[in-house]
Order: sequence, then structure tokens, then C-alpha cells
Amino acid sequence: MTKVSNEIKEQLSLEQVVEHIRWDEGLVPAIVQDVDTREVLMMAYMNRESLKLSLESGETWFWSRSRQELWNKGATSGNVQKIVSLKYDCDGDTLLVEVKPKGPACHTGAVTCFHNEIIGLPANEAEQADTEESADSSTASSTGAESRFEVLAELESVIAERERERPEGAYTTYLFDKGVDKILKKIGEEASETIIAAKNKDNDELRLEVSDLMYHLLVLLQERKLPLDDIMSELSRRHERPRRD
Repeated sequence: MTKVSNEIKEQLSLEQVVEHIRWDEGLVPAIVQDVDTREVLMMAYMNRESLKLSLESGETWFWSRSRQELWNKGATSGNVQKIVSLKYDCDGDTLLVEVKPKGPACHTGAVTCFHNEIIGLPANEAEQADTEESADSSTASSTGAESRFEVLAELESVIAERERERPEGAYTTYLFDKGVDKILKKIGEEASETIIAAKNKDNDELRLEVSDLMYHLLVLLQERKLPLDDIMSELSRRHERPRRD
């Protein structure tokens, strides 16, 4: 297993780290942050064993208070979190885990668990003026772009849940039970129907067929444990323009 290289592990043994942490009934909250975007992704609890597993494996492990068991983030969904650094705060009662995530952190399919914003908070006049000046341009471009593709992340999460729980009677369960050959056959059928709809210049039918095709592609990605984020990253890389001096 990959070993984590971080400040804690270089300076202290696991036993020494445990002594520095204030365990509340054997648990300590762990805040998980994207090391690149600096966005806070989630908060969960670690005990001594999950901390040990996190350090040894290089992936996040937590303790589920509801299920009373250890869990490895992304073990079933593929949305693992590769640990870059692991730190504790000045009081030793909170951990900060910086990660490179492969897929969304939230079970809803959202990138972060902290996606429910509380609005209506007061702002000072200077902040309000700056916000109003840029609201029309920046809000429309960033928030709008994120919300446009949120349904893909949600669908990816639902498909992962279907594969894990296999509810009886669900079409997605049927596909996973039949295996990759059946999934590939359906992708071929939907691709052909997409082509026919486009050739017929029937946009209503094209909308339906493209939706079917994208759904089956997401099922294939889940079957192969290839996160949608990897596809988005590849598209982003291809879209990069040469920088001019």
C-alpha cells in the first residue's frame, strides 16, 4: 500500500500522534479539504484505527457512528480521496486532511457536502458594493455553469448506489447483473438511435436518445470504476490553450 508522506508522519510516530490528539469518546472530527481548489469537501470522524489505516493506505478512512464500523471513502463508489497531508490543530481536537479527490465527496453527487448555502446574512457596505458590481457577470458564469452539470454528478451517485445495493426491479441493477457485455450492447444501440435521430433532424427525439446514451455511458464508467471527474479533467486538459508570453 502507498505510504502517506506528510508532516505528521515525518516527525511523529503513530503512537506520538495519538497522544497529541484529544479524543472525545475515542473520536476526533476530521475536516477534508481539496488540496488544489482549497474547497472544504466534508467532515467525518476518525478513531485511532481509522487514523492508522489512513496513514498506512494513503486514502481516507473514517468511523461511522451510525453503523458503528470503519469505512474507506470511495471503496464502493470509486470516489476515493488520496491523502496529500494530514495535520491536527493547536488544541489537538480537530484533524485537517488535504486530499486529491477522485469524484464527488457528497453522497448526493455534489462535489462538496457543504452545498446548502444559508442566504440573507448582513454584509458591510464595501462588500455589498463590490458584490453588486460583479454579480451579473460572475454569478451567472460560475454558479450557472456548476448547476448545469450538477445532474450528472447526482446521476453518477445514484448509479453507484444501484450497483452497491442492487435493488430488485431497478433497470440499473439489471444492467450490472448482466455485466459489461450487456452495457456495451446498450451503448451501441443508443448510439445508433442517436445517429438516426440526428439524420432525421428530429431534435425532440435526439434529446431523448442522447440522454439515454449518456446514462448508459455513466453506467459503463461505474462498471469500470472510472470516475466522471477523470473524464472532465481529460476534457479540460484538451481544452487548454497555449499560453502567450
